[in-house]
Amino acid sequence: MSTPTPAAQAPTQTGGEALVAALAAHGVDTVFGIPGTHNLPIYAHLDAYGVRHFSPRHEQGAGYAADGYARSSGRPGVALTTSGPAVLNAAAAVAQAYSDSVPVLLISPGLPLAHPGLGNGYLHEVKDQQQALASVVAYSHRVTSVAEIPLAVAQAFATMTSGRPRPVHLEIPLDLLDESDVVVPVAPVPVAVSMPPAEVLAAAAEVLGSAQRPGIVAGGGARHAAAELVALAERWGAPVVTTTNGKGAVADDHELALGAGVHHPAVAAFAADCDVVLVVGSELAPADLWIGPLPYGGQVVRIDVDPVQVVTNALPDLALVGDAATCLAALTARLPGTPAEDAVGRADHWRKQLQGDARAEGRIYLSLIEAMAQALDRDAIVAADSAMACYYGALSNLPSYTPSSFLYPTGLGTLGYGLPAAIGAKIAHPDRQVIAMHGDGGVMFTIAELAGAAEAGLAIPLLVVDNGGYGEIRNEQVARGDATLGVDLGRVDFPTLARGLGCHGVSVEVSGLAAELRKAFAADRPTLVHVMEPTDG
Repeated sequence: MSTPTPAAQAPTQTGGEALVAALAAHGVDTVFGIPGTHNLPIYAHLDAYGVRHFSPRHEQGAGYAADGYARSSGRPGVALTTSGPAVLNAAAAVAQAYSDSVPVLLISPGLPLAHPGLGNGYLHEVKDQQQALASVVAYSHRVTSVAEIPLAVAQAFATMTSGRPRPVHLEIPLDLLDESDVVVPVAPVPVAVSMPPAEVLAAAAEVLGSAQRPGIVAGGGARHAAAELVALAERWGAPVVTTTNGKGAVADDHELALGAGVHHPAVAAFAADCDVVLVVGSELAPADLWIGPLPYGGQVVRIDVDPVQVVTNALPDLALVGDAATCLAALTARLPGTPAEDAVGRADHWRKQLQGDARAEGRIYLSLIEAMAQALDRDAIVAADSAMACYYGALSNLPSYTPSSFLYPTGLGTLGYGLPAAIGAKIAHPDRQVIAMHGDGGVMFTIAELAGAAEAGLAIPLLVVDNGGYGEIRNEQVARGDATLGVDLGRVDFPTLARGLGCHGVSVEVSGLAAELRKAFAADRPTLVHVMEPTDG
């Protein structure tokens, strides 16, 4: 633990330098942002502190890139905008991060300290910028002095790295950024790992030990606890199904893995068949359970770091509030050494049932998904958008083998997420394959981010599956008996558009997709790979 700097020895810094120094002290190596008139005093110090800057083409892209960086690395991502319209542009991205429990720090200037309360038409003035952001993040904090800046950064990181990870907005009045003062550095706050009381762990272990047909549902809260999750599943003899955000927490070729996607009828039948279900780090939210709550046939034990969430959507027989990895390890140590009988046989049965559902649901995408799988390394990262090819095709049919390797905007369900999230993931993991997957409608929300990725020389394939518009909404209009309206989009020459943004671009048949993706992973810049949605599986 570092020794605090005495005030007499503390440096004199501007607000901009104090901010960058505090970020560097917390291990920040990259920020995603766009310079503007009001944040230039921050930009002036990034290089001196060794903080890399990536230039997206829209602030929403900066927020999604910070999200992809955070999800794939487990470290907070940082987005830096200027004031007013810029920070509002990033609001959808941090709202998505809040929905999916992702630690993103959004930093923006604010109006001067002495700005009139009712406004006066200042450049980029917003009626209440801080409150606008406060509605979509864990909290929004406006500092009031240069000296407070390192404290505010330390508080933000302590919040993002303890308990349930969620985004934070930090607003610094623009007049403080060039103002100088004595600044006492604040070291990163050591964060305690939460653990339930021993008697609660003992009671939970007793329930688990009584099970003859155990099962596990693992959510996004289990991503950092993959090893502990596998150890408990093997010790207990429990098949494991994951939610979208939990995908990859157990490798899909593990003998106890059922796969991902808890919306399938087979998962409901599995939950009903189990006499004890352990839910690890999952909201059990309607956004995951498309056909309704799981019909548990026995006792339910939930592990969640959030004491509110642990009793939301499904009331457990036992609630363990604590860190998933710590709780799982403690339970494993308390379980008898003999797993439940025929665990592998049960897993094989339910895996086949789930795969049957998944293949039926994603029938038209199977050839495309199989081609993707041929080109992907075992540790490849897929950044998917809210597109039919992603949630019907890839979610339950594309194998994942490592945690935090399938990035998807689950709760809020935004469009335009995949490409900028892939950029963030590639910057966090330059030596791993990273691919973005979009529909032709959603990709237009953030396709300009190809330009920044091209400038950075990022070898990211952008797979665009084209169904001529907003296919899901088109289907919903038809199902309602309505005329289709606003869902059929004009054809875009995507390869030409990509080349205009400095990238490679190609249209292929599904039969040639694997080869094109392999080329794209070895390229010197992004490659947009355009494929028409298959019409038959």
